[in-house]
Amino acid sequence: MMLESLIEGFLLGVGAAVPLGPINILLMNRALRNYPQAVITGLGAMSADALYLSLILFGMIQMLQGGILSYLLSLGSIAFLFFLAYRIYQDRNRHLSSEFKEDRQAKRSVFLQGLFLTLVNPYTLAFWLSIGSYTTSKELDPMMTLIGMFSAIVLWVTLIPYFVHRSKHRISMRVRYILNVFSSMLLLGFGISLIVEMIDWRLL
Repeated sequence: MMLESLIEGFLLGVGAAVPLGPINILLMNRALRNYPQAVITGLGAMSADALYLSLILFGMIQMLQGGILSYLLSLGSIAFLFFLAYRIYQDRNRHLSSEFKEDRQAKRSVFLQGLFLTLVNPYTLAFWLSIGSYTTSKELDPMMTLIGMFSAIVLWVTLIPYFVHRSKHRISMRVRYILNVFSSMLLLGFGISLIVEMIDWRLL
């Protein structure tokens, strides 16, 4: 049962990490220019996951379901997605060889971006709630499942940005420009989809 739980947890972690979403767009975009800060961004996102997990374990997650707090989370997510879309678009003409700052303040900033983007994303909350139900229904070992999940996520936020960063020399400025514009449009799209969901929710 422990091995089965570990494997299932790992596969769930892969399923959570791989799909294209706001945090992965941010990770890939950052990895093109600075690998360590891409990893720090991923660790910030993982910290948000750990926080939601803690709330589930202590039975406090219900206070975030529905109501005004859920509405505020969506508003925060929309605002932050639009902000990141603007920043990535603004960065479209910057050369890949130009470096990010390596000071503590810069590292703290990218960590908080990963943390906040994941924390205010309502889909993160829905994911962890579904994981809790899935683990209970299949009678998996909770600890081994979580170890498997976070192992997969750690591998994703360290290995994928590494491969992206190592391939940056093959990317021309023209391609870089297109990738930045495409990334900013995707982030705008995620934000707009949340607005549509909020409007539907208010009309129900």
